[in-house]
Amino acid sequence: MTDDTQARIDQAVKAADVLLFMKGTPLFPQCGFSSRAIAILDHLGVEYASIDVLQDQAIRQGIKQYSDWPTIPQLYVKGEFVGGSDIMMEMYEEGELAELMAEKGVKKAEG
Repeated sequence: MTDDTQARIDQAVKAADVLLFMKGTPLFPQCGFSSRAIAILDHLGVEYASIDVLQDQAIRQGIKQYSDWPTIPQLYVKGEFVGGSDIMMEMYEEGELAELMAEKGVKKAEG
């Protein structure tokens, strides 16, 4: 992976309070895990950004090295890697994900 890809990922992670690297888009997730991750974030009602790794092969490979995590989706909150959809689901069910969002001061989505 190039330093340029690493820098692009790092910049994206730091630019958004909540960022989901996923397959597809929030409206059209391209895998069940990405769909589940979006459902969790929508249910929490937080503002989030997403990056479709299917649109950029360098990002798709680079994000796995960036986080040292082999699968997508990947959730970042305030620049910190949280985990994939299984971890998100566990944390959501335990109330930990909502707590994390509140602790980090993540904005609620408008509307």
